[in-house]
Amino acid sequence: MKTLDEIRTIIKQHRDVLAEKYGVAVVGVFGSYVRGEQKRQSDIDLLMDILHPISLLELVGAEIYLSEILGLKVDLVPKRDVREELREAVFAEAIAI
Repeated sequence: MKTLDEIRTIIKQHRDVLAEKYGVAVVGVFGSYVRGEQKRQSDIDLLMDILHPISLLELVGAEIYLSEILGLKVDLVPKRDVREELREAVFAEAIAI
């Protein structure tokens, strides 16, 4: 199981590909990995900014790419799409990449 620091390092190494190929910038990690509650089957919750208009196919492609490089199931969440009732808690918990 990867540590939070390993996850952050891997994502930083792939920033250019994520921006150029998929039009996204991963900006933070939140959820069980941040709280230290992750289990072997846990996914990793990542906050992202959309750099320019992208298609659903590009968004799914970015999620698959991240899953492959991290070796984990990824839940990629655009910051603008975080539900209003969860926004404060998610943003307070998130650790920057």
